[in-house]
Amino acid sequence: MTGSTPAPFTADDYRARMERAASSAADAGLAGLLVAPGPDMVWLTGYTPTAVTERLTVLVLTPGRDPVLVVPTLEAPDAERAPAASALTLRDWTDAKDPYAVTAGLLQDHGRLGISDNTWAMHLLGLQRILPGTSYAALTDALPMLRAVKDAAELELLAAAGAAADQAFEEIRNMPFAGRRESDVGHDLAGLLRRFGHSQVDFTIVGSGPNGANPHHEVGDRVIRRGDMVVLDFGGLKDGYGSDTTRTVHVGEPTEEERRVHDVVRAAQEAGFRAVRPGAACQEVDRAARAVIADAGYGEYFIHRTGHGIGVTTHEPPYMIEGEEQPLVPGMCFSVEPGVYLPGRFGVRIEDIVTVTEDGGRRLNNTTREMVVVD
Repeated sequence: MTGSTPAPFTADDYRARMERAASSAADAGLAGLLVAPGPDMVWLTGYTPTAVTERLTVLVLTPGRDPVLVVPTLEAPDAERAPAASALTLRDWTDAKDPYAVTAGLLQDHGRLGISDNTWAMHLLGLQRILPGTSYAALTDALPMLRAVKDAAELELLAAAGAAADQAFEEIRNMPFAGRRESDVGHDLAGLLRRFGHSQVDFTIVGSGPNGANPHHEVGDRVIRRGDMVVLDFGGLKDGYGSDTTRTVHVGEPTEEERRVHDVVRAAQEAGFRAVRPGAACQEVDRAARAVIADAGYGEYFIHRTGHGIGVTTHEPPYMIEGEEQPLVPGMCFSVEPGVYLPGRFGVRIEDIVTVTEDGGRRLNNTTREMVVVD
C-alpha cells in the first residue's frame, strides 16, 4: 500500500522558487547564490546529477537575471531533462575549459555570495581564485528560512510521508521484540518504510534497554529482552519529502518508574506541541517541553534540542532550541521530540512532525503516544 502518486512539481513551480530565492538573496544583501548538487538544488530545480564528481555543477541565481545552471558537457543531456530546464539557461563546459571562469562570467567580481552548505571546498576555493573580491556565506547562515515555509503541495507530501511512517509503527508494534537483535527490528522497520512508499530510508534507531539512553544509538547486535524499554526512531524520504517519528515501547509490563518517565516525556511533548502558534519564537517550543521535564526532576537528562525542521531533507532549519528567536510562520514543519535518557538504564523519546497553521499547530504523526507494550 503506497497511496496515490502525487502530481510532480512543474517548471513554473521551480521558476517561482528560484525567483523567491534570488529575491531573498537581494533582501539579505547578497550579490547572488551559488547552489551545488544537493537538497537546495533539488528543491530549486528538481535536478540531481547522475554522479557528483570533481567536475563543477552549480546553479547561479542573481537578482534581476535569469537563473543559469553550469554543468559539464557530458552531463548536459541529463540536465536538459530536469523538471526546471525550461525555467533556466544551461551553460555547459568541456574538460578543456576552466569551469570557474565560466561561472565567474555570470557574477560580479565583488560582493558577498550565498553558497550551499554542501559545496566542495575545491569548488569554493576555485571560485575565490577567479573572483578574489568576493566573500561567501553558507546558505544555512545567510538564508536559513529559504526552504522552511512549505506550500500546500509540500505540506501534502509531508503529511503523506508522516502517515506512511505511522503505518510502519502500527505494523512493527505487533511484531516480536524479545529474543531478537536490535538490528533485526531495524531491518524490519526499514522494510516497512519502503513497503509504505519510502524510496529512501535515512535511519532506523532501535535503542533497547541501556542503549536507549544514547539518542543516536541506531542499531546494534544487542538481543532485546523482556523488561526492556525500546526507543524506535525512524524516517526517510517518500516522494522526495521527509518523515521522522519516534515512539518508545516496552517489552512486557513496565515498572512504575518506567511508566512515570514515559508519562513525563509524553506531557513534555504535548506541552511543546501546544506552544506551536504563529509568531511564537522557535525557542518557546523548546522551553515549553523542557520545563515539564525539568519540573519533574529530569532536566539534566534531556540532552538535545526539542526539534528540527524537515522537508526535502530530514534535518533542516528551523531548530527548536534555546536562543532561536525566529518566529514561527504558517507552513513551517518541524519535529517536537523531547526525551529523557538515564545513563546505563533506559531512554524515552516521543516525536511527531508538526506544521504551523494559522491558529496553532497540526500533527503529521498520529499514532498513540501512550505507553505501548510489545511482546
